[in-house]
Amino acid sequence: MGDRDEGDQAAWSRQARGETDAERVDRNYNDLLQELRVSQSGVQILFAFLLTLAFSQRFGDITTFQRNVYMVTLLCTAAATALIIGPVSYHRLVFRRRLKPSLVSASNRMAMAGLAFLFLAMVGSVLLIADVVLEGSIVGWITAGTAGWFLLFWYVIPLYARIIGGAEPDEPEDAQDAEESAERM
Repeated sequence: MGDRDEGDQAAWSRQARGETDAERVDRNYNDLLQELRVSQSGVQILFAFLLTLAFSQRFGDITTFQRNVYMVTLLCTAAATALIIGPVSYHRLVFRRRLKPSLVSASNRMAMAGLAFLFLAMVGSVLLIADVVLEGSIVGWITAGTAGWFLLFWYVIPLYARIIGGAEPDEPEDAQDAEESAERM
């Protein structure tokens, strides 16, 4: 989010929600934490599953391709785990230093990057399992379908809504109008 976007959002929050900047940042952080709780459980379960695979009996029988897919998927899952849990560490290190706007901004970036790595890890997991269980081109089709499914729901639909949705009906047309409205309140 750019500086102008942040200013517009702050002005809109003051007018429409009656929030101070501190209340808006607190709400944004709480919303982000709720989202991270959902994704954190999933990424941790996937990570645990992948870690146990290397110690299973059949792991020694996998092909070089499958071993490479496993390692890339494991590393993507580790990256997703670090990024999705990262806001906790960030919060602990900046706690009570009046840096919550920075915390929210950095946590948002970590969450977005963590979801991108989680996407890669999910697709890699499907590719690995499909390649072990199935043969032929169906493996590629299943993997591509899975990737498409995730892309549709994680990125395409939200971005489409963002593009066609525009501003909220009660959002001010511009920051100047919002500031003037806020001053009158």
